Amino acid sequence: MLETALLLCGATIALALLLNLWRLLRGPSLHDRILALDTMYINAIAFILIMGMRVDSPLYFEGALLIAMLGFISTVAAAKYLLRGDIIE
Repeated sequence: MLETALLLCGATIALALLLNLWRLLRGPSLHDRILALDTMYINAIAFILIMGMRVDSPLYFEGALLIAMLGFISTVAAAKYLLRGDIIE
């Protein structure tokens, strides 16, 4: 039962990743593309966590934590770029 639920969740998150990729490539504005990238890394974290549960390995959870930290930093950098036009002050 758990294996089926994890497979269904993984397929749904993979579909969400594909839809995010579509918005990233075809977004009408830069703001939409940054939002799609932000949502994409959150979905990637969820996908990695599900894979970690399927194979029962704590290594996947550490990888998801690293992606979360890098995603937060990239979102802050993109927001600063949109506001000021420069990342480093």
